[in-house]
Amino acid sequence: MATAARRSGRDRVPPHPDMRTITLQQVLEALVDPVRRRIVRELHAAGEDLTCGTIELPVSKSTATHHFHVLREAGLIRQYYVGTSRMNALRSDEFDEAFPGLLSALMAQRDPE
Repeated sequence: MATAARRSGRDRVPPHPDMRTITLQQVLEALVDPVRRRIVRELHAAGEDLTCGTIELPVSKSTATHHFHVLREAGLIRQYYVGTSRMNALRSDEFDEAFPGLLSALMAQRDPE
């Protein structure tokens, strides 16, 4: 029974791309949207993993899900579950290795409110 529970939890973790397969074009397309930049900035500022609902966004829940998906596919975040909560982690170290300086440049730039 415990094995089945572990397996079902593992099945709920979405696939994450290998950073070696991510292109700069894909990253820039993900970051062009201000909602996605806001998610990345909030994860960076928090310094810890956050649930999707913790980050207040000016979009519907389904649209927010889309934005998190785009960020995951671009290699910027890693998602996993703790109980029923989907957690989001910024892949800072991996991302900085693949695209040196890009994340720090993004953090230095402020979007107009």
